Amino acid sequence: MVLPTDMLLIIFTVGMVIAVALGLHTEWRMSRLLRGKSGKTLEGVIIRNSSDIEKFKEFRTELEAYLETVERRLGQSVRGVGTVRFNPFKGTGAGGNTSFATAFLDEKENGVVLSTLYARERVGVYAKPIKGGTSEHELTEEEKEAVKQAQQKLRL
Repeated sequence: MVLPTDMLLIIFTVGMVIAVALGLHTEWRMSRLLRGKSGKTLEGVIIRNSSDIEKFKEFRTELEAYLETVERRLGQSVRGVGTVRFNPFKGTGAGGNTSFATAFLDEKENGVVLSTLYARERVGVYAKPIKGGTSEHELTEEEKEAVKQAQQKLRL
């Protein structure tokens, strides 16, 4: 089958118009993408962004390691403190509430209770270790209350 020359010319012209339209459309999309920048500039931006992403990945890895260290250290630091003031000489009225018991606990409820007993002639300071919220040594009621306050602050 042989097509007449006029028909071939029309098909060729329509094909060229479509090709030019597609080319213009592609050019328009590229100009929007580059927004006045050359291809080399765009390539440089992509390379810089890639480099920045790698730096951020390294920074994130370092930051995660640092946060693990901080969390480990924080777990061993004093997190709960409770203080109870009291008068060891309740019956005599002497001394006032100048004596106290203070508990210092980490998040595993390990720490120490410091107690002071103020008397007219002397001051006594006592320290009792706390492990897991309890002590091997007998605690006074005031010391128990101080430990209880510190434990409550740990739960906040």
